[in-house]
Amino acid sequence: MPSTSDVASQVASALQTAQDALRAANDVEMLRRVANEHSGKGSVLVGLKSSLGSITDVEARKAAGRAINEAMQAIDGLVAQRLEALERDAANAAAAGEAMDLTEHMGRRTRGHSHIVTQAWERLEDVFVGMGFKVAEGPEVETDFHNFTSLNMPPNHPARSGFDTLFVKHGAPGSTLLRTHTSPVQIRVMQEWDLPIYAVMPGRVFRRDTPDATHMPVFHQIEGLVIDKGITFAHLAGTIEAFTKAFFGSDFTSRLRPNYFPFTEPSAEFDVRSANGKWIELGGCGMVHPNVLRAGGVDPEVYTGFAFGFGIDRMAKERHEVADLRDMYANDLRFVRQF
Repeated sequence: MPSTSDVASQVASALQTAQDALRAANDVEMLRRVANEHSGKGSVLVGLKSSLGSITDVEARKAAGRAINEAMQAIDGLVAQRLEALERDAANAAAAGEAMDLTEHMGRRTRGHSHIVTQAWERLEDVFVGMGFKVAEGPEVETDFHNFTSLNMPPNHPARSGFDTLFVKHGAPGSTLLRTHTSPVQIRVMQEWDLPIYAVMPGRVFRRDTPDATHMPVFHQIEGLVIDKGITFAHLAGTIEAFTKAFFGSDFTSRLRPNYFPFTEPSAEFDVRSANGKWIELGGCGMVHPNVLRAGGVDPEVYTGFAFGFGIDRMAKERHEVADLRDMYANDLRFVRQF
């Protein structure tokens, strides 16, 4: 049976050992481990507390228990002090490592900007929306019906040979493809929108072309479609002229030249002329063919309309006098930063 003096001596020794170990702990994890060793299960103080029942003298047992409790409270208090100090030291060290050197020279931040084609795309949309058109979009993976048949180009039609089509392995052979123009959106708009229709359809198109100064296998088009009662070729010509001046400037004018497209009749090419007198071929246009109106669910005996289309890349190329289309997609910052 331990005596009161023995317990007091062991408590004092355990407390001193714990205090020395806690003060030596140099990080939070080590501190918590040391605290558990000296005040948790298996520690000297917990063992002494368990042996108090063997002290028969009540007052001596109370004195021994009080000494043990005071020692454990002293350990808990020291743990709290050391924990606060270690956390403060860690925060100060982190702050010192992240301190900003106010004498450091900070270079000018650079900001990105839209690609030259994106700029042209957005400007075209703005111009046409300002003229009363709405923007429509359609899928890039299309059906043969929407890309060819509904546009007055049935199977084996000779006009199909002008498109270097990329077909997709889906469904029946030849039934699915990457759209070769944005004209399929015209059919979808006629099928889905209420009449009258005043819409433009910008988008990406695909053809099996070899890249050169004027051709790319992936490029961008924008087409316009107007379907209403009493629409004539004069409305088409007036729209092309209004667009030319709005997009290029008041010094530019436009002209129409007869041409052939299977989806319009009559059809024309349209050119624009700058103030220096140079004519630039821009795109195609014409009155929507009755067969195309029927494919879109529109009665050609009641409604007429016109359509036009041209390349967005070509617009950017001509507007900024870019000599080679490939430069626009080479990701050369020396080129991109000019626009």
